[in-house]
Amino acid sequence: MEEVKLEYEILDEHFIKNLFNNLEEKIKLIEREMNVKLSVYKNGLSIFGDKLYVEATYNLLNELLSIYNKDKDITTQQLRYLIGMIKKGKHDISKFLLDEIICVTAKGRTLKPKTLGQKKYVDLILENDIVFGVGPAGTGKTYLAMAMAVKAFKNNEVDRIILTRPAVEAGENLGFLPGDLQEKIDPYLRPIYDALFEILGYENYLKLQEKGLIEVAPLAYMRGRTLDNAYVILDEAQNTTNEQMKMFLTRIGYGSKAIITGDITQIDLPKGKKSGLKNANTILRDIDGIEFMDFDTTDIVRHPLVQKIINAYDKFETKNEKEKN
Repeated sequence: MEEVKLEYEILDEHFIKNLFNNLEEKIKLIEREMNVKLSVYKNGLSIFGDKLYVEATYNLLNELLSIYNKDKDITTQQLRYLIGMIKKGKHDISKFLLDEIICVTAKGRTLKPKTLGQKKYVDLILENDIVFGVGPAGTGKTYLAMAMAVKAFKNNEVDRIILTRPAVEAGENLGFLPGDLQEKIDPYLRPIYDALFEILGYENYLKLQEKGLIEVAPLAYMRGRTLDNAYVILDEAQNTTNEQMKMFLTRIGYGSKAIITGDITQIDLPKGKKSGLKNANTILRDIDGIEFMDFDTTDIVRHPLVQKIINAYDKFETKNEKEKN
C-alpha cells in the first residue's frame, strides 16, 4: 500500500488541546486503532501511514471537530465510538448525534444519544406507543427511556410516569428481609431510583412521588390496573414470564406510551420458566405501532472493558453451544 503524509490544518488551538488533553493516551489510541503516526503542533497535526488509513483518520478528525464546534468538548468515549464507526466505513455520524437533546439533568448535564443505535432508539420512542429496547448491559436502554419519560412529562404529554421491574431475585427469600413489603422490594428497584435521582434530583423526585406523579413499583403491582395518560417503563423484562409480559402490555390505556427494556442473555428466571421478553420478541415483531430496537456491543457507553467482556463471554458461550451440538 502507498504511504502518504497529510498535513491537517485545524487552525483551532483549543480543539487541539481539548482533543489531546491527555496527550499520550489519546494519540496512542488513535495511532493504535487507525494504524497511523501522528505529530501534533499548535494549530494542526500531520498524519503518516498507508493512504487508506490516513484518509480514514482525516475523516475521524472531521467528525471530532464537528462535535467540538457544537459542544466544546471531546470525551474519550466519543473518540472510541467514532473510531469504531469510521473503521466500519460509516461517515457523517456527528450530524446525527449533535442536535438531539433529550433533557437536562438536575446538575445541568445535557442528555443526548451517544451512538447511532441510541439515536435510532430515541426516534422509535418518539414515533411509536410501544417500544422494546433489547441488548447488552451499558447501552443506555433504561436510562434513555427514563430521560424520554421525563421529557414527555415536562412537556405535559403525559400525566405521570410509572417505572416497574420484576423482583425475580427476591423469590422466597423476601420474607427474611427486614421491614415492610415496600422496604423489602426497594433494593431490587434501586437501579431505577438511582437514574431518577440523577435526572430529576432527589428533592424534585420526592415531591413528584408524594403527589403520585411518579411511581416506582414491582411488576406485580400492575395487575388489574389500567394505565391511562402515563409513560410506563418495564425494566429487566427478560425476567418476566409470558403471563407477566401479557399482563403488563394489556395494562396500557389511552394516551400512554410503554417502553420495555431487557437483555435476553441475562435471564434469572427459575429453570423451566420461559422469558416473556424472548416470546414477545417473536410474537409482536410484525404489529404496527410496536417496534424493537436491537442494541449491540457498539452501543455500550460504559467503561471500554465492558464491551470487551461481553464480546468475550459471547464467544465463549457460542463455542460451548457448538461443542454441545
